[in-house]
Amino acid sequence: MVWLKFLLAAIIILFAGTKLARYGDAIAEKTGLGRLWIGLVLLAAVTSSPESVTAVSSAALIKLPDLALGTLLGSCLYNLTILALLDVLYRGAPILSKVSRGHMASAGMGALLMALAGGSILAGERFSELSLGWVGIPSIVIIISYLVYARQTFYFERKRNSVPSPTESLMHSQIPTGTAYLRFSMAAVAVIAAGIWLSFIGDEIARTTGWGISFVGSLFLAISTSMPELVVTVAAVRLGAADMAVANLLGANMLDVVAILWADLFYTQGPLLAVVSKTHLITAGVTIIANLLVIAGLGFRQKRKTFIVTSWYGPLLIGLYLFAAYALFVSDISPG
Repeated sequence: MVWLKFLLAAIIILFAGTKLARYGDAIAEKTGLGRLWIGLVLLAAVTSSPESVTAVSSAALIKLPDLALGTLLGSCLYNLTILALLDVLYRGAPILSKVSRGHMASAGMGALLMALAGGSILAGERFSELSLGWVGIPSIVIIISYLVYARQTFYFERKRNSVPSPTESLMHSQIPTGTAYLRFSMAAVAVIAAGIWLSFIGDEIARTTGWGISFVGSLFLAISTSMPELVVTVAAVRLGAADMAVANLLGANMLDVVAILWADLFYTQGPLLAVVSKTHLITAGVTIIANLLVIAGLGFRQKRKTFIVTSWYGPLLIGLYLFAAYALFVSDISPG
């Protein structure tokens, strides 16, 4: 029965996520903000909601901070692995060679936020006094850093897209602006609701496996809650909106790290990053390396794919994910 529910939630996300990408692209066109900002903030806010809800419920209801953090950090690594799939789907050239170099800043900010989280985990209880009440200062620094970056990106994209391209404006000219907003909102509600439902279904499945908490959170729940990112980014690529697809993944990653604050607020037994397992440093470290690979892929504008169907960074991203999965599994089943 639980697998039937899983399948139903996945079908809802598949249908609504496709619509979300289409009407998100229409909003980007009609507002002049561009696909990068719409993907980075608007789409990312929708697709990353399941991870945030799962993290908060894990911290508040069942008091498992490791499960909360594992879901958030694991989703970040999985989202970067999705780029390898997008590169295969994108015909003719490496996808990172065809999107804006502006994504380098987003990947860099994602790595910085992850480094802040990783440093706090490494410090552990030594920095537990750096808190406001029970909320850790690092969690607050993370969200402030994100808000400053999002604000600067908004102004930069608005200035860069102040004169919309006539060619792009014809793509969704048949969709009235009000209709685009309404249908985007309806699709967003469906994606969020199904994604949240999927996170609880994933938790139900995960509890029957008997695997370690860090492994389950960082892999199984992370994959389940990241399904909206997968569906929306694939739909965006098929629409020809590669910039919006990449921005959605990188934006969702930043919001996943930001969601540490929401979990920290609901975990009242102390700063969340000060009490979690050091095992999460595996995910944090590998995710930072994956972000650096993305930056390199964006910087080296290759005209052809290295391995016919995929670029050089595709196998490396998948390899990093598999390495982290194995390391987490071994770490969680090891004594002590």
